[in-house]
Amino acid sequence: MPTKQAHPKHKTAIQRPGGKKPRKGTKAPTQTQSKKRRWKPGTVALREIRKYQKSTELLIRKLPFQRLCRQIATENAGDFRWQAAALQALQEAAEDYLIDLFGDCNLCAIHAKRVTIMPSDMKLARRLRGELK
Repeated sequence: MPTKQAHPKHKTAIQRPGGKKPRKGTKAPTQTQSKKRRWKPGTVALREIRKYQKSTELLIRKLPFQRLCRQIATENAGDFRWQAAALQALQEAAEDYLIDLFGDCNLCAIHAKRVTIMPSDMKLARRLRGELK
């Protein structure tokens, strides 16, 4: 007749081949190495919007914009010589146009009860401005 044994408080795990590997313990951050600050999604974006609205500097890098202007001019009308002030004025005008256009796109998205602009908002804003037919 089999004898009954009392249940031990803590059973030992049975080792079987294969299966999961035991988890390695991660090191707790020390006092000198603290966790990097993590902002909620959108907080940094809003901070950047306020920063760039206050600033007056150009947002597009000068050299890539100059290369684009020279390339477009060469393709359409031949090789030109450019004054630095002309390229500066062209970049100021282009950035001003884009800022106004994106502002209008944002208004179109808000009117549609959205917070994200879409290509259709861009088309509508340009059509309302009279740029597209």
